[in-house]
Order: sequence, then C-alpha cells, then structure tokens
Amino acid sequence: MSSYRQTYQYNNVLNITMINLYGRGISERKGVFQLDTNLLHNSHFDYLIKNPETILNIPPDDASSITSLDGFQYKKRNIISIVSTVKQRVTHEVIGFIIIDVDDRVVTDFCDNVTVGKTGFFFVADDTGKPIFNPSRVSPDKRPNQEEINSIIRNPSTGTIDITNGKPYFILSVPSHSTGWNIIGVVPLQEIVQEANSIRKLIIVSVLLSILFAITLHFFVSTRLTRPVRILKNKMQLAASGYLEAKVPLEGTDEIADLGHSFNTMIGKIRDLLNQSIKEQQEIKKSELRALQAQINPHFLYNTLDSILWLAQSEKKEQVVQLVMALSKLFRISLSKGRDVISLEMEIEHLQSYLTIQQIRYRDILDYDIDVDPTLMNMPILKMTLQPIVENALYHGLKNKRGKGMIHIIGRPDDDLQGFTMIVKDNGKGISEERLQQLQAALMDPHFPEKTGNEVSGGFGLHNVHRRLRLYYGESYGVQVESIDGEGTVVTIRLPNERG
Repeated sequence: MSSYRQTYQYNNVLNITMINLYGRGISERKGVFQLDTNLLHNSHFDYLIKNPETILNIPPDDASSITSLDGFQYKKRNIISIVSTVKQRVTHEVIGFIIIDVDDRVVTDFCDNVTVGKTGFFFVADDTGKPIFNPSRVSPDKRPNQEEINSIIRNPSTGTIDITNGKPYFILSVPSHSTGWNIIGVVPLQEIVQEANSIRKLIIVSVLLSILFAITLHFFVSTRLTRPVRILKNKMQLAASGYLEAKVPLEGTDEIADLGHSFNTMIGKIRDLLNQSIKEQQEIKKSELRALQAQINPHFLYNTLDSILWLAQSEKKEQVVQLVMALSKLFRISLSKGRDVISLEMEIEHLQSYLTIQQIRYRDILDYDIDVDPTLMNMPILKMTLQPIVENALYHGLKNKRGKGMIHIIGRPDDDLQGFTMIVKDNGKGISEERLQQLQAALMDPHFPEKTGNEVSGGFGLHNVHRRLRLYYGESYGVQVESIDGEGTVVTIRLPNERG
C-alpha cells in the first residue's frame, strides 16, 4: 500500500488500476468495480497472457481501449497506459493485471519544448516507425516521411542526411529500451555546419593565438639568450681592436654570464700584463739611455784628459786650472742629480764648458757663437744632446780644414713640429756625397753601428744622439744631416716642447 501511495507523488500519474482475470478490480479513481465484458477479449491482455514477462507501453491512440475498462474517462487528456501482469507468488501463474495511466504531457512537453539547435526538433515513433508524438510547432510537411523514418530506425546508430523542401536535414534515431519507442531528432544541416564553422573558427583563432604566443615566447627566449651573446661578441671585437677598457655587464648566473666574467678577468689580466710590459720597456729604454751616455762620457773624457796632459806638460798652469774648472762644471751638469732631462739653458751652459775646454786645446782652429731664442731656455731637452754634435763638427769638420773654423749653435721655435729645433752649423771640410749617403743610411738603421776607425766620419756620435732622441721622444724626432763637400755641414736636431 505504501508503494501504491508513493506512485501518486508524481503529477503525471493519473490512475492506477489492478484487475483480476475475472474482471473484478480496484482503482484509485473509481474504487472497487466489476467489468461486464471478458477481459481476455482485449488484444493487449491476451498478448500479456501469452507473454507474461512483457510490459506494454500503450500510446494514447490505443490507450482508450484500456482506460475504458474501468468505465472512467479522462477529460481533455491523452493517456499513456502502462500494463503489466500480476503473477501468483509461488506458482508464477498470471492472476491479473496492473494498469498505470500516465498523462502524455510528459512526452509532448519534451517534443514541444526541447529543440536541437535553433529550429531542430524531436518526435517519438513506435517500433514500426509510426509517429506517436509530434511537436505541435512543426508542420507535417517539415517532418520526415515514413520511408525516411523506417530507414533511420533500421540504422539507429548512424545519422542520415535528407533533403526536405529543398533544404538538407540531419536525422538521428535513438531507441528506448524501456518503452521500445524511438526518439528521432531532426535538425537542419546548415545549423550543424554553422556550429562546426564556429568551432572551426574557434580552433583557428586558438591556433593563431598559440602561434603568436609561441613566436612571442621564441623571441623572448631568443632575446634572453642571444642578447648577452651579442654583447659579449661586441666587447670581444672592441678588445680585438685594441680597446682594453671593454667590459661585459654581468647579468644572471648562466653560462653566458660565466663567459662574461671570464672575459672581464682576461681583459683585466691583459691590461695588467700590458702595463707591466710598458713599464719594463721604459726601464729597458732608461737603461739603454744610460748605457749610451756611458759610451759618450768616456769618449769625451779621454779627449779632455789628453788636453789636460798636454797643457800640464807645457807648464801652462792657468790654462790647466781653467780647463779643470770647466771640466768640473761640465761633469756637474752631466750628472744633474741622475736626471735624464734638463733645461735647454743648462744644456747650453754644459756646451759652453765643453767649448771652453776645446778652445784651450784648439785655439788656433776653433771659434764659435751661440744664438738661441731666449723663450726656449726653459724648454726640456735630453742632456748631452748638443755636445756630441759639436764634437763631431770640431773633430770631423774644422780639424781637417786649413785655417780657423767657425761653429754656429742656433735655437729656434718650430710651430710645424710643435717643438723647436737646434742647429749646429760649421764651415769645415764637409762630407762627400758618398759618405753623406752612408751616414744618412746609418741614421735610418735601428741597430747601433760599431765604431770602426773612420769608415763613416762622425757616424758614431750622430747615431748615438739620434737613437737616444727617438727612444725618448718618438719616431718624429731626431737628427738630420746636410752637407756640401768642402763647404761645411749642418746638423738639425728636432725636439718637442715637452717630454715624450
């Protein structure tokens, strides 16, 4: 009884009837009743007697033959009758039937309200293909014909495309295992394609966005990877061109950053080694300069001591004293407290001491004058630059000439050189063209010539001064020789305004 009452909780159940084989029954609507006709004359009941395990779902057109048995009629309602047998519990013999009347709106509302797409619809057909429920909003000419329905029922798992009223439709059937009916859906093919087009557009847009994202990610990753490499490459090119201040900015902790750190360390070590090499070269040049000066000093000292010896033997005491004082002054300036560069004024004073010494010895052949621009007196000059040139003019120019000779020492600014020039000019014997070419070639030779006799007159002293000047000031400075055989020699010394 509880199950019986619970059935009425569903609004679509209109009535439940139980009836035995003799026509006596009971229903919710009418109560206890007795049929006047033989129950088994009804084809549905006769079928159930023969097939007691079957449950019949009788559509509205046939359900009236069932609902009229209890004499109760439903007003303005179509009924779906569900009929099943009632069997004896022990023998399982059929002793009656149970009939449940359901309002067909449970199906018609589905057909009327549920759509496929925008205009598609559903309808229900029985197992023979006969339509049972059709949507009221769809006119008969838009529904599939019987042949099309039969075709789709025979192949329920696959859809069929049919053209109705000139428009293609997609039809699909799904059988119900509980009722044996077929639920058939009909939708215009254009709507399906339209949804497919929307999906395709969505897929295309998604693919394009994915490609755009992939390209953006590629450029981002490439930039993060290649930008440090390009910076490292540019810094290496700068370093290769000689710019050793190039440094790679260190960002991150990856392998490129490690390379940048190693590059910076390498450049730093190269700078240190280069500075060390420069210092070593400077020390080498200074040592070489001192060695060259050491070659000059004994050479001059030998000649001076020879003069002192000659005067002493001649008992010329005043001249010996004058010579010794000049020699003392000369060596005091030569030492210059260890400095390599002195003022031009001190160099002229040194030269005057030297010429004083030489005039005592060669008073019959030597005369000189010094004409130096006063503005040049404070200019720096490598010490013992003028003395070897004047010595060459005396020994290789005036000494080999008959009569008294003259040495002019001239100093003038030189704007083109951005420095000044010192000229030592004599009117001595001069140099032959062949020997002059040999002397000029010797000055161009970076190797110091060996002093062997008189092969090239004055070559040793000139090359000595020339090499010292070029080592100290650079390739733009040094000594230039011009001479005319029998007329004299002019030696030009090019010097900068400042120390090189």
